Amino acid sequence: MTFLKRFSPVVAYRDLRFFLATRKRYELWFMVLALAATASILFVFFKDSSMGTARPYERNIIYVEQWPITRTDAQIKAQQKIDQAKRNIQRAELEKQRQAKQDEFKKVDTWLTDHGL
Repeated sequence: MTFLKRFSPVVAYRDLRFFLATRKRYELWFMVLALAATASILFVFFKDSSMGTARPYERNIIYVEQWPITRTDAQIKAQQKIDQAKRNIQRAELEKQRQAKQDEFKKVDTWLTDHGL
């Protein structure tokens, strides 16, 4: 136990004060910056490690159509026409959304150009 008698908070504080007194001003500022950077990294890791309440699992069910092997070519072509019409409607809706978003960006660009940016 004689080994632990040499450890004292008062002696440690005095030693730290003596060490800091011998340092130059810029070294102390760099020490503060290094401590701040280390503390911020530790804070980010600590904050990231806490898990919040997660959303409940949502199923993503994909249904597959099964066709009989005895399907005729006429039935296949008829189904393809129906599917193509659905795809055309979806593409038109997507293009409409893209055009609306593009118009919004064009409006912002015009405003920025008018203000010299």
